Amino acid sequence: QEPSNKRVRPLARVTSLANLISPVRNGAVRRFGQTIQVKSTALYDSKSPGCAQKSCSRSAAPTPPKRRNSVLWSEMLDVNMKESLSTKEIKRQEAIYEMSRGEQDLIEDLKLARKAYHDPMLKLSIMSEEELNHIFGDLDSYIPLHEDLLASLGEATKPDGTVEQIGPILVKWLPRLHAYKGYCSNQLAAKALLDQKKQDRRVQDFLQRCLESPFSRKLDLWSFLDIPRSRLVKYPLLLKEILRHTPKDHPDIQILEEAISIIQGVLSDINLKKGESECQYYIDKLEYLDEKQKDPRIEGSKALLCHGELKNKNGHKLYVFLFQDILVLTRPVTRNERQAYQVYRQPIPVQELILEDLQDGDVKMGGSFRGAFGNSDKAKNIFRVRFQDPSPGQSHTLQANDVFHKQQWVNCIRTA
Repeated sequence: QEPSNKRVRPLARVTSLANLISPVRNGAVRRFGQTIQVKSTALYDSKSPGCAQKSCSRSAAPTPPKRRNSVLWSEMLDVNMKESLSTKEIKRQEAIYEMSRGEQDLIEDLKLARKAYHDPMLKLSIMSEEELNHIFGDLDSYIPLHEDLLASLGEATKPDGTVEQIGPILVKWLPRLHAYKGYCSNQLAAKALLDQKKQDRRVQDFLQRCLESPFSRKLDLWSFLDIPRSRLVKYPLLLKEILRHTPKDHPDIQILEEAISIIQGVLSDINLKKGESECQYYIDKLEYLDEKQKDPRIEGSKALLCHGELKNKNGHKLYVFLFQDILVLTRPVTRNERQAYQVYRQPIPVQELILEDLQDGDVKMGGSFRGAFGNSDKAKNIFRVRFQDPSPGQSHTLQANDVFHKQQWVNCIRTA
């Protein structure tokens, strides 16, 4: 039996969420222009927060995640009602209910992000108000927007639980999602600041305690901050699912098709704005060793086609950016705990660029490349970029970490 005077230190339970998605590493290529429609992994690689320092570890096992109740619409019907509806109509109502339930979940999570993370960190002075505003943006201002849709769906729901027409509601509401332009455009900078702040012991400890609390459902903070973007991705899928189960003679048919067109236009606009913002974010982080490296085509770029880590012939890691009109090779550096990119050699305008797709073993690499592949002298996953004019004498043999990423780079450069 435990001694009666033993002091037990309870594990603090905070209403919060944890960890941000770290930038893609290991040379993964990131493409832009399809960021909203594509899976989130096209932009970020999910990484569990964990704690680097042992002082952050806890002997107590994490609380089991709190699961949301997922009840199907048809499970709430009585037997007589279920028998009166066709299978197609039940599936249509299921899809409408899924949209409504998703809005409710989103509202709860947005409120939780404020209550469990933002407000406690501000009150405890774990982060400054300016830092929190930069990371969270105007996240909670979107709550009324989604509450309005939820209220409209509620008003359209008949006593028997069915919704006759949803199309007019969506056509009126969907254009309001343009409000997310600023929030999505700020995500890259917000995430970078959050990653930087996570190096602070107090921030790290707070986020870890949140992750171990049941309210988080084992989701990290960035997962909550990324919920609006992931919700935007789902709208076209939800609308197409409702449309698929709508009879051809139903008055919703044409209106739902219009709604799908509206949401695709909204996402396209958000993507464009987000792409420009991310492009400028990286331009601002470039450092030049020579004034001659400052090509006006870099500052004038509005699109970043792809970027990621590659190795050069000597095995040194480079971070390469393919802007719309110019290829820029850089070396990652840290300035005052912040990531920067020192421009390496002369940027190559795409109009002056020659691309060579090299086969494995075409080039015998030295040092690090050779060691990286064990007994083989043959370098793999390599390609070469150089100026058309040989007078600058610049040629770069680059290695991707696998054949997939090599092909992505080759395709991107060819397209440019």
